[in-house]
Amino acid sequence: MKKYTLSEMEDKYIGKKGTPERDAYEYDLKMELLGRMIKATRKERNLTQEELGKVIGVNKSQISKLENHANSATIETIIKVFTALKADIQFNVRVNDKQMQIV
Repeated sequence: MKKYTLSEMEDKYIGKKGTPERDAYEYDLKMELLGRMIKATRKERNLTQEELGKVIGVNKSQISKLENHANSATIETIIKVFTALKADIQFNVRVNDKQMQIV
């Protein structure tokens, strides 16, 4: 039986890197991970969705949406959430194989 790497499977079933389908898949995956990070950090701080919402001035339902579908959030909202959670965030940007980091 031939074994395939995850990258090979993604290329075959989702599309090669740079295709619209692969770009959409990778974007959705990153947003899902971001939502999970928000939820994990909130729970580590022993806050409910309602409590976190009050700290940043939004409803519980908006926190739930953010944790489950972070792709609807703005950078400003994400920064507010992590600031309220007293968590450091870092942004990495790669341009032409050169990495830049904002801390």
